[in-house]
Amino acid sequence: MKTIKRGVFAVSPARLGLKIALIAAVFLETAGAEDIESYRFIDRLLSLPGPGAPEVFEDMVIFTAPSSYRRAGVAFANEGFSKVHWFRQLVVPQDPLDAPIPPGRKMPDPYKDSGLLFYVYQFPEGLRELDYRLVINGLWTTDPANSAGRKDKVSGLAYSSLSLPAVEIPGPLKGPPGSLSFFFEGPPGEIVTAAGRFNGWDPFMYELRENPAGVYTLNIPLPPGKYQYVFFHRGERFLDPRNPKRAYSREGKAVSEIEIQ
Repeated sequence: MKTIKRGVFAVSPARLGLKIALIAAVFLETAGAEDIESYRFIDRLLSLPGPGAPEVFEDMVIFTAPSSYRRAGVAFANEGFSKVHWFRQLVVPQDPLDAPIPPGRKMPDPYKDSGLLFYVYQFPEGLRELDYRLVINGLWTTDPANSAGRKDKVSGLAYSSLSLPAVEIPGPLKGPPGSLSFFFEGPPGEIVTAAGRFNGWDPFMYELRENPAGVYTLNIPLPPGKYQYVFFHRGERFLDPRNPKRAYSREGKAVSEIEIQ
């Protein structure tokens, strides 16, 4: 469920008392431009003490800035600095005990500012150095929280740099040859299954195995051909966020599609 606030990422109390669960989806602007949920990412974002230097988390980089900025964005050298990715405001729920509502008064906003703007970038596989520039309140600048940087010899422009680890991004064809490799992230201790044309869309036949906590995987040997599939979790269908190719089943429902050579 997305909030009605533009450019705002809201979280609500759920697991572990006032620990936070997902309301709005995390937007990762990747080649597939798909919305994907990462519960581990949500937990990490909410554990940040405040804005600071960019942080590498799995195959993503978390950029943060103070919410006192009117607007903040980031552009990347590997995209030719052609697009500004705007930060979003993180808001957290108000504790109703902190501000009781007097009789006759209007219900206050249920959310409060966390003090944090953020943007999460899923970096391309194989990239080892992420060069970027920030836009803060309408002005281009290097990252004040990151002292590492370079200067372009041609243009003379300075930009910030971040070293990236070698990360292999899971995908449907990253398993053994002649198989589909399913990868799903969610809360720990759950049941996640995969179904497709290869098993008559049976949502119970293939259950993914959890290891480590919150990461579910499964390899299914299949002959060469084109296959459509989805995940099932908590009774709902999910497309594969790591596979940008989409198709429609005979029933008109969106499905993920992959071809095994």
